[in-house]
Amino acid sequence: MQSQKTISTRAWAEMLLLAILWGASFVSIRVALDEIGPLTAVAHRVGWAALVLWGVVAMMRLPVPRAPKVWIGFLGMGLLNNVIPFGLMAWGQLYIESGLTSILNAATAIFGVIAASIFFADERITPRKAFGVCLGFAGVATAIGLENLRNFDIRSLAQLAVIGGTVSYALASVWARKWLGGQPPQVAAAGMVTSATLIMLPLAVHVEGTLTLRLQADTLLAIGYYAILGTALAYLLYYRVLAMAGSGNLMLVTLLIPPFAIVLGAVMLSEALRPAAYGGFALLALGLLVLDGRIWRRIRRSAR
Repeated sequence: MQSQKTISTRAWAEMLLLAILWGASFVSIRVALDEIGPLTAVAHRVGWAALVLWGVVAMMRLPVPRAPKVWIGFLGMGLLNNVIPFGLMAWGQLYIESGLTSILNAATAIFGVIAASIFFADERITPRKAFGVCLGFAGVATAIGLENLRNFDIRSLAQLAVIGGTVSYALASVWARKWLGGQPPQVAAAGMVTSATLIMLPLAVHVEGTLTLRLQADTLLAIGYYAILGTALAYLLYYRVLAMAGSGNLMLVTLLIPPFAIVLGAVMLSEALRPAAYGGFALLALGLLVLDGRIWRRIRRSAR
């Protein structure tokens, strides 16, 4: 059985900071959407993040890859990890709360387990993983509310759009494993958001009009936050935590994001979630903890 790394105090602190950065991103995106469209919001997000990340690459004097295969890998990651999920979730946030978006976003790990089992022979679904996935799906269904699917409306479609974004994130993890092995994380992140910018910029201009910075102050602050801190800095921090704590422990970040997004959404945007959303998050959290494996192993040890 594969052992997980012990999480140091520093790793916990940086995981908490990462959760705060991403949790606040949901709120800042919603603020920006009051003035700009979702495609424009995403174009700003990946464009400014790309500039910051290439600056980091230059300061670290990391080599820029030239092989076409690597840039195909960046293009696929930009599409699957940025363009599709960022776009779907930004559009979804026009109609649902930031806190609910963050709860549904936690399903990324659930779909990641399924995607890995489909594409990789060494990632088969075990009984524990199957149980965790089932709990996760129950959490998603509870958070969305089956009545919202029976009475289908724009809010229902928005929630399904966010779920579509989580599926895209899961496929991105498969793509990264196949195409981007061995790349420095800073270069991989810069190449990914650059590829996303090449897709999003012309798309946003075509659909929503020319991008401009002649915007209200709170919109500019929101864009600056979610592009520079919530994307560029968050990606750099993500890879630091990954190196310190390991991918299994990093899954716990998805449990830490919704509480921050929910509180910030309530304080800054006066959002209020239905009780079912909290129940769904509880089931999702339990499913993620089962997938994490530590609780499962403790139960087995106690049974013995």
